[in-house]
Amino acid sequence: MAYTTIDKPSEHFNTGLYTGNATNPKAITGVGFQPDWVWIKDRDFAYNHQWHDVVRGADNALLSNLTSAEADYDSFVSFDTDGFSVTGANGTNNSGNNHVAWNWKGGGTASSNSNGSITSSVSANATAGFSIVSWTGDGTDATIGHGLSSAPKLIIHKHRSGTVQWNVYADVTGAGTGGYLRTDSNNAWASNSGFFGTAPTATVFSPGSHPYMSGSGNDNIAYCFTDVKGYCKIGQYVGNGSTDGPFIYTGFKPALTITKTIDTTGHWQMFDNKRSPFNEMDERLKISDAAAEDENLGRDFLSNGFKIRNNNATINGSGVDMFYIAFAENPLVTSTGVPATAR
Repeated sequence: MAYTTIDKPSEHFNTGLYTGNATNPKAITGVGFQPDWVWIKDRDFAYNHQWHDVVRGADNALLSNLTSAEADYDSFVSFDTDGFSVTGANGTNNSGNNHVAWNWKGGGTASSNSNGSITSSVSANATAGFSIVSWTGDGTDATIGHGLSSAPKLIIHKHRSGTVQWNVYADVTGAGTGGYLRTDSNNAWASNSGFFGTAPTATVFSPGSHPYMSGSGNDNIAYCFTDVKGYCKIGQYVGNGSTDGPFIYTGFKPALTITKTIDTTGHWQMFDNKRSPFNEMDERLKISDAAAEDENLGRDFLSNGFKIRNNNATINGSGVDMFYIAFAENPLVTSTGVPATAR
């Protein structure tokens, strides 16, 4: 049975839905904790995905679907005790529009980490396998302390002040080190020894020698994740090209799944339990695209994993390797032996 140290996943990750009203500020409550990373998307219109975190500061936005440098979009006000506050426009609070916000709990205000060759600033929630890491490059293939208790299996990186691509390290078979995916593109995995050329350890990761990653004076941010039994699972599956698609065991009932093709082009696909409260789920958003939510590429969330219900090549191409990360609504079995129930 899949026991866990996290009996209530919503204390570490939670999805919130709200309708904009163009007020300034508008407080979004009900998250259940003060989030350290908030990712917002307007569901009705083609506004960019906005990422805000406590390490960079509330008003500094990054856009996961674009190569843009960090900027103040006058869209986010503060991280609050039970949620966050947004302003009246720019994709976070447009009047009458439906929005989704995915919220993660880090370690609060960042602290200094000297485990690597460059001192980093880290907000880490080691219990939940998540950290936000910032550092300034020195022109070398440096090592960076990440604040977790085991090696990250997913690292999402952005050079904050440069109009350059996002770079993603994923620990999956066949990809290995020395390469990357991108959140701003539907590109397949690309090999490049200058990107994440050395596998992460339990204390540090190596961004690589490429100027995007380690350019002297460049300010960087990274979001790091690792497996936590019963709460977070990072891995891969192989598509079968059928509407009766593969079942992926996670050891918990998912709250959010994100999938991406590894060896072919295809957008990052996002499904969660709040926008799609019932099976079959088809309310889709794409990390790499500003497009509004559509109804496509169905799947089921089950008590112990998820099952693909579509033969589209971007989630279930025959023989295609797919990467995923999933976060829990409930563990399959809690630490006291209480099982999860089906949807």
